[in-house]
Amino acid sequence: MLAQARDKGFFEDVGDMHKAIFIPAAGEKADTLVVVFDNLDDVRQKTDRLPWAVDFISSQGWSALGFMAHGATWYRDEAVLDFFDRLKSEKFFDRFRRVVFYGTSMGGYAACAFSAAVPGATVVAINPQATLARKYAAWERRFRPAWHNDFSGRYGFAPDMVKSAEKVWLFYDSRIFGDAAHVALFRGANIEKVKCPFMGHGMLSVWRDMGILKPVVSSCIDGTATRRSIARLMRNRHTSLTYKRAVLAHLQKSKRHRWVIRWADAVMRERRGPVFVKARQEALAEIKAQRGSK
Repeated sequence: MLAQARDKGFFEDVGDMHKAIFIPAAGEKADTLVVVFDNLDDVRQKTDRLPWAVDFISSQGWSALGFMAHGATWYRDEAVLDFFDRLKSEKFFDRFRRVVFYGTSMGGYAACAFSAAVPGATVVAINPQATLARKYAAWERRFRPAWHNDFSGRYGFAPDMVKSAEKVWLFYDSRIFGDAAHVALFRGANIEKVKCPFMGHGMLSVWRDMGILKPVVSSCIDGTATRRSIARLMRNRHTSLTYKRAVLAHLQKSKRHRWVIRWADAVMRERRGPVFVKARQEALAEIKAQRGSK
C-alpha cells in the first residue's frame, strides 16, 4: 500500500510531528475521498504503520488521505494548517465527487476542524472535542498534555469549522460529561447528534462487538445513512457482551441492587456468564444485609 502511495499518490512528512499518505483508488468509488486522522491510541503505536483506518478505507474502494501524529498534537501544528491550505489552493479536493472527514476523539476534532477546507464535505466524528482552549473548555480535565496547543485561528474552533459541511454525524456517549459537553457546542441544521450511552469514549470496539462498525461508518461515508437506519443498527447493542457489562457496571456503581438483579436475569436468559451470576449474588446479599439492619 505504501508503494501504491509513492507510485500514484504521495507519502510525505508534514512538519516534524505528522505524516500524510494519499492512496488513490481505482474503480467506481474512487471519486470518494475519505480523510482520516490518528487518535491518541494510534499515537502510542509503532511509527512503521499506516494511519488509522486507511486499510479499511482502501478495502472499500474509496481513495484515502490519512494523517499520522507522533504525539498529542491535536493537529494544531502550523505545518498541518499550511498543508490543508496548500491542498485547497492546488484544488486537490476538486478532483473528487465526494469528500468525507472521519476520525475519533483527537482525530474526531481534526475531522471537524479541517472539513472547513472543503465546503460541502461530510464529517463523521466519534466523541470529538470542540476545542481544548481553556477559554471555552475549562471544564475539560482530560488530555492535559495537549492543553498548551493553540486552538485559535485557522481550523481552530471545530463547531465553527463544520458550518460549511453538508452533513456532520457526531456520535458520542451521552453519559460521559466531557464528551457530551463538547458535542453540545456544535449547533446547526447540518448536525446529526447520535447518543450512544454506555458505549464509552472508545466506542468503536463496542460497535465491532455489535457487528455494526462497518455498516455505520460505510453508510455515513457513502451518504445512505439516516437517523432511522442508524437507530436500527444501534439496536444491536443488546447482542454485545461489552455493552451489557457496561450497563451492569453502571448499576453496580450506583448501588441499584434490584436493577442489577433484573439486568443480570435478562442477560442470563440468553446466556449465562460468571460476571452476571456473581453480580446477582452480590446484589441479593446487599438487599438481605439492608433488610437485616432495619
